[in-house]
Amino acid sequence: MQILRAAGHFAVPEGEPNQYREHLRTADLSVGTYCIPVGGKDGQEPHTEDEIYVVVRGRAKLVSETAEAGADGTRISTEYEIGPGSVVHLPAREVHHFTEVTEDLSIVVVFAPAERSRGLDRDRDAYYSDTVIWAAE
Repeated sequence: MQILRAAGHFAVPEGEPNQYREHLRTADLSVGTYCIPVGGKDGQEPHTEDEIYVVVRGRAKLVSETAEAGADGTRISTEYEIGPGSVVHLPAREVHHFTEVTEDLSIVVVFAPAERSRGLDRDRDAYYSDTVIWAAE
């Protein structure tokens, strides 16, 4: 058994727009905390793994785009308000991002299987190496 004491604590991003810290990694899952400050932008790309978000602190909107296109060929977007206690499941490859962060956002993120375990494309790898802080605790 392992207890993750730092999971969900908001950390002010240092020189980066957002911060992600990985706390636990096994072959089957990984757990981390994703923080976005008030007014911050979320530029993440779809992940190749299923995700569960547990909102610990803050308020924002989560925009999800379906894989199915509307009659004009554009993706259909749905917007959800999230706050403390919200739990969200996102299937692998679902396009999503946070907008309108009105309170510092702190989210415990669970990836299954572990994040980045199914491979990455070059653009996504560059995004993570440029904007995400990786730190195991």
